[in-house]
Amino acid sequence: MSALASLVHAYDRLAERGEAPAFGYSVEKIGFLISLNEDGTVAGPPIDLREGEGKKKTPRLMRVPQPTKRTSGVAPNFLWDKTSYVLGVTAGEGKRTSEEQAAFVARHKELLKDSDDEGLRALLLFLTSWYPENFTKFGWPEEIKDQNVVFSLESERRNNICLHDRPAVRALWARLCSAGEKSQATCLVTGEYGPVARLHPAIKGVWGAQSSGASLVSFNIDAFTSYGHEQGDNAPVSEAAAFAYTTALNHFLERDSGHRVQIGDASTVFWADASDAATAEEAEDIFTSLLGIGEVDEKVEAKKVGVILDAIRQGKPIADLEPDLPKDVRFHVLGLSPNAARLSARFYIEDDFGEIATRYLAHLERMRLDPPPREDTPSIWRLLIETASQRKSENIPPNLAGEWLRSILTGTPYPLTLLSALLMRLRADHDVNALRVAILKSVLIRNFKMEVPVALDPKNDDPGYLLGRLFAVLEKTQTVAQGNVNASIKDRYYGAASATPRTVFPLLLRLNAHHQGKAEDKSRGLAGYFAQQLSEIMDKLPTEFPPTLNLRRQGTFALGYFHQMNRRKNADTNESTTTVSTTE
Repeated sequence: MSALASLVHAYDRLAERGEAPAFGYSVEKIGFLISLNEDGTVAGPPIDLREGEGKKKTPRLMRVPQPTKRTSGVAPNFLWDKTSYVLGVTAGEGKRTSEEQAAFVARHKELLKDSDDEGLRALLLFLTSWYPENFTKFGWPEEIKDQNVVFSLESERRNNICLHDRPAVRALWARLCSAGEKSQATCLVTGEYGPVARLHPAIKGVWGAQSSGASLVSFNIDAFTSYGHEQGDNAPVSEAAAFAYTTALNHFLERDSGHRVQIGDASTVFWADASDAATAEEAEDIFTSLLGIGEVDEKVEAKKVGVILDAIRQGKPIADLEPDLPKDVRFHVLGLSPNAARLSARFYIEDDFGEIATRYLAHLERMRLDPPPREDTPSIWRLLIETASQRKSENIPPNLAGEWLRSILTGTPYPLTLLSALLMRLRADHDVNALRVAILKSVLIRNFKMEVPVALDPKNDDPGYLLGRLFAVLEKTQTVAQGNVNASIKDRYYGAASATPRTVFPLLLRLNAHHQGKAEDKSRGLAGYFAQQLSEIMDKLPTEFPPTLNLRRQGTFALGYFHQMNRRKNADTNESTTTVSTTE
């Protein structure tokens, strides 16, 4: 099933539960309401519908007639709009405010001229008698400017009935939505024959896209068209299907919908297709807890995922962990990224929920490390920060987030840009922490099919791993000899040692002879212990150090360094050298 078809099905389920507007309507952010008397005069100052206090006020979400698709032209909405259209006032320069207001008035004069509904007559009287100067004359507040405004009759305002809620108005809007000459074709999404959507509604809520919305399907350049078709006729999608998929997607993209997560530059939405709403919600909650997102108690969710991981290690299937979750739940994950006024579908995944969850759990298992990171189950967003310069989200390598999540959920190899980005950060800031090493470990297992130890493995003879251990022993010896210095050998030589060991390690060994003598003066026991460790590691290395280490060996270098730096007394026991090899 395609992403659009899946979203159409999702809309049908949302509409059945009353969570999505009917065809021709949209949920929009409305800031103020203007109440009218039947003669078209205002009943009072605009009523603030926003919620919250002070500067944190947020517009109310209301179901209103679907907005007109705007590109660069002037296009008024029906019965509601921002103040530049409705009142002819704006907080900005207002270069075309008069044009926008004139278009709003002209459209409603044309559409309402034959209506005998008292609410619509009142609106028409208001529009024909309103002048932008009235805004200052009436002393209306500046904060209303550029907010979306709706209308109501004063007699119905206390019952929370707006003009667009009146039965006669809804009937008129239904006729308007179906009116006009429209091309007919078989819908590529539903397979039904019907009117084709010339322009698809805008998608809002994608991070980095235009605030007014962007298009997932559009044909605005001749190169995109064929056979003389224009706009939506190039890939016919019915008006009903276009409305359904955009409505569902906008619903999922809402900030508090519980269906979205921002992973790098990819705004990712997910939803479950189950026999009932409770089952779908349960699957979505588990997925949310696995990714470590949402407004949840992190400790409780981490413990929950930890229990699931322990069960997976024992070979128990997901169905045994969540007995109320049927095996045939279909799960959908869609990643979107902005591209000017359009959106790019970075990835779309549809699979059995048990399969997706198992793959993600396998990803967490591949990252298991001893000692573990402070976060038992770090979110993928937290992990991505480790690949960014200065750990700033805007510095996360482009496309990496979407590619990594897609590979995790589909069970395919990780993007090698993940490995190179991490190694670059290690060479730049020398911070070999548990999160970075855990990611490196997962890449080595997933991409190179290596058996990688969870904790220190004295029997591991991988050259990169041994050199990383050797570097850690040399650093520890220096610390005993000189204490905490401003620039340790890690600060000066880690990058070169991990990439070109032959040029660095002979120098480090000569320095170590000096450090060893000082260390013996301060702690003969520790100095002797490190000398023994150094000797054991050197015995396993070839006579000459390798001239270079490839990216894979640089990864094992970091792993060996981390393991040796965090060596425990029982490091030689079988328990501490447990390896993980997951090819799922």
